Amino acid sequence: MERTEETEPGARATGPEELPTVKEGTIEEPRQATPEPSPSPNPNPRSSPPGSRPRPWVRWTRRVALGLVLIVVLPVLAAEISLRVNYTGDPADGTYTRNKDAIWLGHAWVDGRKKDADVTALARELETTGIRDLYVHSGPLEHDGTLPASAYPRARWFIDAVHRAAPGIRVQAWLGDVLATESPDGMRLERPQTRSAVVESTRRILATGFDGVHFDLEPLHSGDRNYLTLLDSLRRVTRAQDAQLSVAAHQIDPVPGFHSFWGTVAGHPKWWSQKFFGQVARRVDQIAVMSYDTMQPLESTYGGYVAQQTSLALEVTPRSTDLLMGLPFFHENRFGHWNHAETVPAAVRGVRLGLSRTDADRANFGVALYVDFAAEAGDWRAYREGWVR
Repeated sequence: MERTEETEPGARATGPEELPTVKEGTIEEPRQATPEPSPSPNPNPRSSPPGSRPRPWVRWTRRVALGLVLIVVLPVLAAEISLRVNYTGDPADGTYTRNKDAIWLGHAWVDGRKKDADVTALARELETTGIRDLYVHSGPLEHDGTLPASAYPRARWFIDAVHRAAPGIRVQAWLGDVLATESPDGMRLERPQTRSAVVESTRRILATGFDGVHFDLEPLHSGDRNYLTLLDSLRRVTRAQDAQLSVAAHQIDPVPGFHSFWGTVAGHPKWWSQKFFGQVARRVDQIAVMSYDTMQPLESTYGGYVAQQTSLALEVTPRSTDLLMGLPFFHENRFGHWNHAETVPAAVRGVRLGLSRTDADRANFGVALYVDFAAEAGDWRAYREGWVR
């Protein structure tokens, strides 16, 4: 307890009941005790109460967290603004279909579920499009590279039916598999016997009557030399049979080296370097960019991203190779793909902008529609109105 007055030893403290001293002839008024000032709850108003100020390590942690947020957020924000700007402007005149488009078709066309009436309806649908190639799912390949004939029992029927109903349309066997690049299970292209089995499977399925083969192997990491070796072997087979060799391609680094950064952060590189994309494009007759599942949150930034991808692909694809940009003919909402953002109108406009800025007169160019069994009437309408005209 704080003491406000000291009392000398031996002195008698004046009690509260003592009477005032009376002098002769006068009466002395009692002296009023001076009230003691009550202690201030905060003697120094500029200083915080004890314990209210954050400790040094807390302040340091907050500053580091803020710095990390700025390091992440500011580049992302700048990139999104850049894509939005990339979506502005008017496409050049004449940047429409070259009648070299393609569509991915589901497995039902070769396993017996589809009938003659379905082929007739498909042919009627194709009449008002620029589609020349059908990639019909005829796999998947086994992890060892083999492909049983039981995977495509009605392929011969489908090929003949399409050739009758839609002369000039080519039917390619869509073959794919999961690669063991990010998990222990899957196809291992580093094994020579596996690559040899893929080549043999290609030779056999072409003997069925397909006009070509279309490969979709994922996840395929940028710089995979085993994949390039496989393509070299496949090209010799397809050329010998006057057939098309086509591949589905990953997107290109939006900034150089981004696939390495994303592989370190997420464990999934996703993108290819522009150099590797060019190496693949020089080994095939057709290369179709899977320009969807882009993680873009807005229609405008998605369209700007597609415009950028189109330009990057055009820069390294030989003029002798058909370059196709994928259109999202499917509807999902999940991480990496937002249905409200990745629309056919935005993709078509992005394709036209990229084509206009980079090589507006490119003849061997088109779009590829993914995928027939998920498409809606609005997707077909947007494709026709925006690209076919």
